Amino acid sequence: MSKQSLVSLTTIFYKEHYFLLKERTFFTQNDTDMKIEKDKVVTLFYSLQDTEGKELENNYNDTPMAYLHGHGNIFAALESGLEGLEIDATKKVTLEADDAYGQRRPNSVQKVPIKHLLGKPKKLVPGQLVKVNTEKGARDGSVIKAGRFMVELDFNHPLAGSSVVFDVKITDIRDATDEELAHGHAHGLGGHNH
Repeated sequence: MSKQSLVSLTTIFYKEHYFLLKERTFFTQNDTDMKIEKDKVVTLFYSLQDTEGKELENNYNDTPMAYLHGHGNIFAALESGLEGLEIDATKKVTLEADDAYGQRRPNSVQKVPIKHLLGKPKKLVPGQLVKVNTEKGARDGSVIKAGRFMVELDFNHPLAGSSVVFDVKITDIRDATDEELAHGHAHGLGGHNH
């Protein structure tokens, strides 16, 4: 069962120090029977937890996240776990380390000259997250030990080697636009903004 509704949307665009308002009126297709499947844009809230239930992050007090299903925008195992769900569905999906942030790699611990850190932090403490300027752009690292001129950094993701649980609530499902399909990701609220 589907219904159409008239929507007037005022979008604020930011370009070169100017705010531009653009108002659009269009029809949206609200299909309460729509299921998550390839080429659908899915909007959701999530809570990321460790396997003991300790919450690590969530977006419930922020904008819901939007992604294009079937296009590798999220972890494949999470995407598979959400397949077939409908709007307002909730689900917990447990991902093993290999299906989430990967295993810890011992060769990802390196000593780096402090002068290569971005932002030039005045004090470095173990566990502090920093950005390092590399030939391939900025990389995130976690301080293990800091010396006067060198710092030992762990470039593994902080959750590498850990299983995690995504507790998800589906807030919207819609057909992707031709532009979203061409770009391979969701646009607009909660998605990618060009």
